[in-house]
Amino acid sequence: MTLTTVWSTITKILDICILWYIVYFALKNLKNNIKMVLIFKGIVFIVMIKIISNLLNLYAVGLLLEYVIMWGPLAVIIIFQPEIRTVLEQLGRSQLLGRHKVLSGDEREKVVTEIMEAVEYLRKNKYGALIAIERDVSLQEYISPATKIYADISSQILESLFYPNSALHDGGVIIQGTKVTCAGCVFRTSMDNQLSKSLGTRHRAALGLAEESDAIVLIVSEETGRISIAINSQMNYNLTPEEFKKTLYNELSPKTEIFYAADERGEDDE
Repeated sequence: MTLTTVWSTITKILDICILWYIVYFALKNLKNNIKMVLIFKGIVFIVMIKIISNLLNLYAVGLLLEYVIMWGPLAVIIIFQPEIRTVLEQLGRSQLLGRHKVLSGDEREKVVTEIMEAVEYLRKNKYGALIAIERDVSLQEYISPATKIYADISSQILESLFYPNSALHDGGVIIQGTKVTCAGCVFRTSMDNQLSKSLGTRHRAALGLAEESDAIVLIVSEETGRISIAINSQMNYNLTPEEFKKTLYNELSPKTEIFYAADERGEDDE
């Protein structure tokens, strides 16, 4: 095998890997971004009409669609500039190998225990709370303008930050690893029209963050004391404390550990 052949093989593998990542990233953002889904549906609809017009020889429709296809990309860039910018920002914030600190078993237990103690206190007293746990997608744009804390996570700190008389209780808190990084964060709210109108600003802000990042966003309702988790563009609303703790623990677990546990359960069933 010559050096030229080896180099050619390496470039082909690299080419496939880059293409795979581009497709993966595009599909991931399509799934997590409602507006991008609408854009994709619109493009598919136009393509289908174009195919039908060609099959039926619809000259006027075909001519119109040719102009739409010719100038459509430019129109999409202009009209959907905010959504495209969001996707590009996600690409800039994301890293191929991930950036968040992978918690050890003891650290994960501590984080979940401290959060659960705080959530129980806040829930019983109906103190509203909004807590985001950073994972692979950086939340630096929200951290920069917020009030820095940089303290080890504890239920006392979380409880005091969301106490009604606290100056920071209306904003969100961001946790990185085992640290409470900042408080008083203002997240962009979700524009999902299907979201229940009974949900307040905290829930909409939580879902908005879950739509544009992979963060785990925890919510305690100030009106009802109900607890929820927003993740992967989905709102898991009105969870029991047991469901809340299980979801939080599973999402903080490394994926390989989850797969391993699932394999073990499958073997036990056999």
